[in-house]
Amino acid sequence: MPLWEEWRLAFDDRSPIYRQIILQFSQAFVRGDIKPGERIPSIREISALLTVNSNTMQRVYQEMEREGLINSKRGTGYFFTEEMNMIEKMRRELAAGSQSRYVEEMRALGFADGEILKSLELFMKEGEKNGSN
Repeated sequence: MPLWEEWRLAFDDRSPIYRQIILQFSQAFVRGDIKPGERIPSIREISALLTVNSNTMQRVYQEMEREGLINSKRGTGYFFTEEMNMIEKMRRELAAGSQSRYVEEMRALGFADGEILKSLELFMKEGEKNGSN
């Protein structure tokens, strides 16, 4: 069963739905759940699977194509990029976004930057001890 058939998206009101779907695709792609060059469903198919308006999915595909994540091939559909530079760029952008959200949330909890760094170092050391990456 393709990955997207298993997605059960719970949309967050703080971000547009189309951006959340792009993020879902991007994360799955960078993790390797979606392979470079893999074909993805048509807009109509994915709209039905995710129970999202087809206009929203049209925007998702347009944005992903504009960003270089996917390519359309006339008559055959949409495919994920095979450009390794793009994949690495996306991986770094996703990491930067995660780091930004983490630091922002820790600061909102009242932690100073030094405390945030110490907390992260401790967390990573504990992960090493427990065999986690």
